[in-house]
Amino acid sequence: MQGFHDPQKGIGIVFDQIYLVNGARTGFGKLAGTIAKVSPTDLGIFAAKGAMERSGISPTTIDQVIFSNLTQVSADAYYLPRHVGLYSGVPEQVPALLVQRLCGTGFEVIVTAAEQITLGKADRVLAGAAENMSLSPTLSFGLRMGHGLGQVLFLDFLAESLKDSATGGHMGCTSERIVREHGLTRADLDEYALLSQQRAAASESQRLEEMVAVVPTVFEAPNLNSRKVRLPRRVDAFMTDEHIRANTTPEGLAKLRPAFEADGVQTAGNSSGIVDGAAAVTVASQAAVEADGLQPLARIVGATAVGVDPRVMGIGPIPAIEHLWEITGIGRDQVGLYEINEAFAGQCVACEKALGLDRNKLNTLGGAIALGHPLAATGTRLTYSLALQMKRNGVKYGIASACVGGGQGVALLLENPAV
Repeated sequence: MQGFHDPQKGIGIVFDQIYLVNGARTGFGKLAGTIAKVSPTDLGIFAAKGAMERSGISPTTIDQVIFSNLTQVSADAYYLPRHVGLYSGVPEQVPALLVQRLCGTGFEVIVTAAEQITLGKADRVLAGAAENMSLSPTLSFGLRMGHGLGQVLFLDFLAESLKDSATGGHMGCTSERIVREHGLTRADLDEYALLSQQRAAASESQRLEEMVAVVPTVFEAPNLNSRKVRLPRRVDAFMTDEHIRANTTPEGLAKLRPAFEADGVQTAGNSSGIVDGAAAVTVASQAAVEADGLQPLARIVGATAVGVDPRVMGIGPIPAIEHLWEITGIGRDQVGLYEINEAFAGQCVACEKALGLDRNKLNTLGGAIALGHPLAATGTRLTYSLALQMKRNGVKYGIASACVGGGQGVALLLENPAV
């Protein structure tokens, strides 16, 4: 392992023989959709159990659980990593950790897993994240201390959390700034959004390969209360990406009003969707791979994290990917597939152009504009999906990346061990 830190470029790490073995994710449910009342903990358990089963790794051999969640919407939210482990069959002696890097969290759980293995603190790690944005509450801060007459203020916590007080505006406004700085147009954004929807609609079989079903069930753990998972009446199983709009047209996109600024170009149609879902992967050492006869999807080569101006947080993937190219020695044209989270079409197109990426190699199965962006879970979904695509297409190197609210960027490089 080799670490890098530079105040001008950010931080990075190159790993020695750490592997992403396999993974699983739930389908992503639209806002107030089919799985809107399923707790993020339960969504995480479905993904975790699926990831271990597909990996051929017994829960009893897991050394650490590293899981995360941003929107704490259930009464036991503080316990989410621990409960995901326990109800997935991981022994009670195995510790659990929650990490957080906002929209980069899904990457951070994987990087942290790899770091823990490198430090000799684990050989097999269960990593992932879960999000239920539909359950995000309306609340009032300070009730415990009391309020004066007429001074109680209730907030839509989901809406408020998507605003950065350091910039004084919504995350969408950061993309509007990027659009102006990079000379993009509404037509550029809608063209990209249409492609995302078309690619997602055309890739159902590939996306189903990633998923495990969310079903009505009871999760059991020794000596603990059971967890009941309920779905709406007449729904036996959920296994789809509910936010995709296969009938999207250029005309339909053009009719949508700006969502963040009166004269802006970001709309609901060319911005990421608000969805619920979870994703998980297993990460293992070379020793574990050899001892268990595992067939990993990918080797985790390296990762970076950088800081950028919060007012244009969407450009984060640009320096993150450039730093990753530099520290790994694997340049732009050696990478066969790129996944950059489509937080907003404006920021994604700006990153594509600034990095000189071939659109035929970028987000080839569609992205968050179509599938949705379940905050913490997105990075894990992107990385797992990328690993499957690399295997399916015989691609040697792939990079997954995302911008991060508050002004950061993250990127992760995978290598296909079969190529």
